[in-house]
Amino acid sequence: MKITLNGEVHDIAEQSTLEHLLAANGFADKRVAVEINRQIIPRSVYREREIKAGDRIEIVHAIGGG
Repeated sequence: MKITLNGEVHDIAEQSTLEHLLAANGFADKRVAVEINRQIIPRSVYREREIKAGDRIEIVHAIGGG
């Protein structure tokens, strides 16, 4: 199915979860904020939150520095 991830169209497997999507894109162990269709998704539901065709997902990760 097709989704938009950070402004680019991607094909992903049906019944993918947000946790799977994060792992597949290198964000599994990183501190990130995720928005799906303009709604912030709490980290506590990443494992259960299924991705649907047409979802618009934005992933932002924190970068430390000083």
